[in-house]
Amino acid sequence: MRVLTYNIHKGIGGRDRLYRLERIIEVIREQHADIVSLQEVDRNVRRSRFDDQPALLQQAFGFEFAIYQFNHRVGDGGYGNLVLSRYPIAKRHNISLRYRGRKNRRAQVAMIQAPGVDLRLVNFHLGLGESERQWQVRHLLTHESYCAFQDTPTLVAGDFNDWRNTLHRGALAEQGLTQVTAPPSRFRSFPAYMPVGALDKAFACRRIVIERAHVVNSDLARRASDHLPLVVDFDVK
Repeated sequence: MRVLTYNIHKGIGGRDRLYRLERIIEVIREQHADIVSLQEVDRNVRRSRFDDQPALLQQAFGFEFAIYQFNHRVGDGGYGNLVLSRYPIAKRHNISLRYRGRKNRRAQVAMIQAPGVDLRLVNFHLGLGESERQWQVRHLLTHESYCAFQDTPTLVAGDFNDWRNTLHRGALAEQGLTQVTAPPSRFRSFPAYMPVGALDKAFACRRIVIERAHVVNSDLARRASDHLPLVVDFDVK
């Protein structure tokens, strides 16, 4: 299976600041992913022409299954997380990660029925503060909606905002989740035009066998968003 995770920055380029959702679509299409895990997806916001990005993205790739999670309000619309899947999404949970009155953030937990195996996928966009991120990860991994499927092979992927690369030592390790995107020097994804930070990460349980993980560093990807996408190829034992 192939999972792509990508902070699309509402379809706005990191350097030219132009809204061009078609660039995002082309970057994703070139990777032929089975599951797409996106952050900062707009719906009904002026800066993105009031587009319904979840619907446009699902239509562009022909994915039958999609779940959108609204996180932060902007005017009459806002933005959030989106999971697109070729395979059925049997169950979904939205877990609040809001920390001490800061920006509203949530995690998506999707139970995906891939061929011959179930997969628990977590998609999120963590906060800007170190203590906030540590709390968010621990809160997620101890939440009843996450723990209900403890025996299911699990992949956690998204924008961790983990500049100092500290999260792998805490609750994720305690839960048996290993960092796929290590060493960080091989997975720099931000800012897209000259990446220095490995902010987009993936963690997997022991039952997931990683075949390859890489950051997409094409010319188009460097222009399409302020992040580069991360692709993970894996199998499940």
